[in-house]
Amino acid sequence: MCRPEHVWDSCWKYLSDDILHRQRQVIGRQDFHMSDEEIKNNALAEIEKILQGNGKSLDDFPSMPKPNGVIFCGIHNKLILDEMCYDRAFLSEELNKYLSCLTDEQRKVYDTIIQAVNKNKGGVFFLYGFGGTGKTFVWKTLSASFRSKGQIVLNVASSGIAAELLPGGRTAHSRFAIPIDINEDSTCNIKKGTPLVELLSKTKLIIWDEAPMSHRFCFESLDKSLRDIFKDDNNDVSKNPFGGIIIVLGGDFRQILPVVPYGGRQEIVHATINSFYLWDYCQVLTFTKNLRLQTASSNQNLVELRDFFDWLLKVGDGEIGDDVDGESIIEIPEEMLIEDDVNGLAQLVDFVYPDFLGRIDDQDIKFFQERCILSPTIKDVAMLNDYLMCNIKSVEKSYLSSNSVCKDDLDFNTSQQTYAPKVLNTFIASGFPDHKVSFKVGIPAMLLRNIDQSSGLCNGTRLLITRLGNHVVEGKILSGKSVGQSILIPWMGQTLSHVGIYLPRPVFSHGQLYVALSRVKIGMLDDDQGDFVGTMNYATSAPPDSHEDANASLPGHMKVEL
Repeated sequence: MCRPEHVWDSCWKYLSDDILHRQRQVIGRQDFHMSDEEIKNNALAEIEKILQGNGKSLDDFPSMPKPNGVIFCGIHNKLILDEMCYDRAFLSEELNKYLSCLTDEQRKVYDTIIQAVNKNKGGVFFLYGFGGTGKTFVWKTLSASFRSKGQIVLNVASSGIAAELLPGGRTAHSRFAIPIDINEDSTCNIKKGTPLVELLSKTKLIIWDEAPMSHRFCFESLDKSLRDIFKDDNNDVSKNPFGGIIIVLGGDFRQILPVVPYGGRQEIVHATINSFYLWDYCQVLTFTKNLRLQTASSNQNLVELRDFFDWLLKVGDGEIGDDVDGESIIEIPEEMLIEDDVNGLAQLVDFVYPDFLGRIDDQDIKFFQERCILSPTIKDVAMLNDYLMCNIKSVEKSYLSSNSVCKDDLDFNTSQQTYAPKVLNTFIASGFPDHKVSFKVGIPAMLLRNIDQSSGLCNGTRLLITRLGNHVVEGKILSGKSVGQSILIPWMGQTLSHVGIYLPRPVFSHGQLYVALSRVKIGMLDDDQGDFVGTMNYATSAPPDSHEDANASLPGHMKVEL
């Protein structure tokens, strides 16, 4: 054979016909994908094995390409497999669509990050922009760009709900094993030689959304851990921040900052990301164009939207409201309020969930997927849940928790006497379900803990309850990448089109009011409805008492619509 390279170029698809099938069989993943270059590379490796078995080598044929050494001979790292199983052909098509829709600002940010990754010299970026400027769209475009080439991008966020909006998103704490009780000396629970380290070593880019929500110690712990892990790589890049991995942080400082229990302004500022020791090293990129204004259906709507967003930014910048004893009292415009009488809550429910009972019977996934009522405290959320549950005619089923003191406690005997199960059953805390949780078929519910993040079951995932068993709850996923999928939950622990905000008491953390308002646009009321002007308090010091703070402001229901 005088021209083996010609035969290879003409017949490589036939020679490698079973490569992808064999790899899928070996790793047991039918959704595993390989690029043409990876398939060619594996086929060349197989040819090399055959030649060596006959005393020959591809080196004996100078015109033939050689395998590059990166061979898929059975990947057993599930973390890497999960990141390699994206449909690259589909992502290539999506990337072309995304690129054609980028604004000038978005394209500039996209090109900057792509160039930084290609240079492979490390770097830290922060993408700053208020809600509606298209940060999530850029995250999707960057993810599609690298994943369509078979490269690994890790998308994380500071909360489960934010992570659901990212393709393949996870919470930062779960992805990087960041300690929950964190301090300035903390490091991530990442050990050398583990699958997670192997995944990180192959990662091209880390995207961390809603970064201002996380305490600066989270970023410091990840930076220290990655530098330690890659310090033996004998290259200058590993000595860079985050071990040389490009990391892009994103968020809006007007939104919720780290909640410091009983901390004042100084403590909160000290906990934020811009107090991070690498902040001066970070390159800040900015979005200023509000893309939501482009959705206005008429000039009148455009004016209303622009006025609303201008007012919203002033709320976020602290330019609205009178400061009284450390609290900002903000007057809500009349057009955003619904009538505050005995039927005020009913009006709010009717606006967010019109024909609520009929939708419950139909188990309308799309209807509940796009709607929710927001409130700042768990006490108010519990009251709203009880109100809605009472209107549903289906049979209610209750589930009880099993609470006990950890036996590893150094003072187990004393703690067991002090915190008997009856006492533990009375505790109500954020992030934990009550001792008694009641459900009815057809109601929406939200997970309060991570169960299987790779399947989209994480803290913040919303479900529609479809069956109530004795030991499990069955539901259909309402949010994330697995919408409509039925799952069984052994324990219970986004972008919406209709949102109601229930504010009978003050918000208690920086940015809570701004975050709620930034998810919506103004919804005008009929002229014949009686509106009133209410006020809200924004506390900058300690959280309000959960039981005795109802008189801190006038009760008011806010009606808003996306």
